[in-house]
Amino acid sequence: MPFYQLVCIAAHYPEYRHIKDLITRAATHVLDNGGVVRKLESWGTRTLPQRMRRAKMYYNIGDYWTMQFDASPTTLRGLNNIMRHDPRVIRWTSLKVGEKVDDVLMLQESTVDRDKI
Repeated sequence: MPFYQLVCIAAHYPEYRHIKDLITRAATHVLDNGGVVRKLESWGTRTLPQRMRRAKMYYNIGDYWTMQFDASPTTLRGLNNIMRHDPRVIRWTSLKVGEKVDDVLMLQESTVDRDKI
């Protein structure tokens, strides 16, 4: 299964449960379709680089989070549909990091360490 990274900007709410529900829904979709969630990371609440419009509302602040996972392309399409139809999501992108986790690890090992030169 290919290895992906999802980066998402969600609408900021005073209650934590909105972002928790969104992350739980995304991770559950991956797990229910035979995928594996490798890492969940919150980047915190930040001011957006520009005012963004989504679902007839304007946003200046967003909660940034990322999820690394293994899933089939069909599961990724379903996850994109969830993000597209959820009004809490302002922006998202899915990046294909590699075909397998082993491919990603090998790329990092082949980089040049400047301290050894």
